[in-house]
Amino acid sequence: RQEAAGALWNLSFDDRNREAIAAAGGVEALVSLAQQCLNASEGLQERAAGALWGLSVSESNSIAIGQEGGVAPLLTMAQSEVEDVHETAAGALWNLAFYSSNAHRIVEEGGVPILVHLCSSSGSKMARFMSALALAYMFDGRMDEAAIVGTSSEGSSKGVNVEGARRMALKHIETFVLTFSDPQVFSMAAASSAPAALSQVAEAVFIQEAGHLRCSGAEIGRFIAMLRNPTPVLRACAAFALLQFSIPGGRHATHHADLLQNVGAARVLRAAAAATSASIEAKVFARIVLRNLEHHQAGTST
Repeated sequence: RQEAAGALWNLSFDDRNREAIAAAGGVEALVSLAQQCLNASEGLQERAAGALWGLSVSESNSIAIGQEGGVAPLLTMAQSEVEDVHETAAGALWNLAFYSSNAHRIVEEGGVPILVHLCSSSGSKMARFMSALALAYMFDGRMDEAAIVGTSSEGSSKGVNVEGARRMALKHIETFVLTFSDPQVFSMAAASSAPAALSQVAEAVFIQEAGHLRCSGAEIGRFIAMLRNPTPVLRACAAFALLQFSIPGGRHATHHADLLQNVGAARVLRAAAAATSASIEAKVFARIVLRNLEHHQAGTST
């Protein structure tokens, strides 16, 4: 089972393989495996979560994973003390949380405190990063919009205090972002027009493994929309995420820079960098993303 789950995880990186796995009943089989392997080896748990993470890149698969009951076992794996297991589960939950029906399920299954704990306590920067992004997706307002138009699955049938969960999530997203902030360095970067000041911040906050994450146009568009969110901490989180995804040298940085240019992100980023209501972190991160886009444009024009 471990070898099979590992093979499916590797295969799921390819779009055609991903759909072939789903067509062959892979979503149902992997959710069932995830439910059954919670007391099994760490290797099996990691591979089961990884295969679900890979499949969840697709919208139809992501929604199907939620409908088949995949949220609960992933939340259990997210509580594992083993970094490889909880980091992989966090990646799957990040993808799932993009869709409002799954975001509701995560809230209803008690997932907010679990993601908050990962975001604040994991020794893995990637686990903390992806947990913060999952929480940002869940509380950027789209889940509320879905509830208003009646597309949520069960409302708050399990009696979860959604507003309390939202406050908790935003507080810990802010704490996560601030762990990458140095007041003196950021003040210098904000006051300086010298590229070296921004470069110093970019090098200090870059999460090496985040360069392997690949976002879709819809995901990049969502982070751009988040830069306009009335909640300052979500703007800072979005700018931090876009910084990670566009750093020159990242595996998918060119792909992400193209997506950002396609949606006219520079204008939104300039507004975010100049907003009087924004935190110093949001302003500096937005300026670094603009610098990353300029670097990309210079590279493509030569």
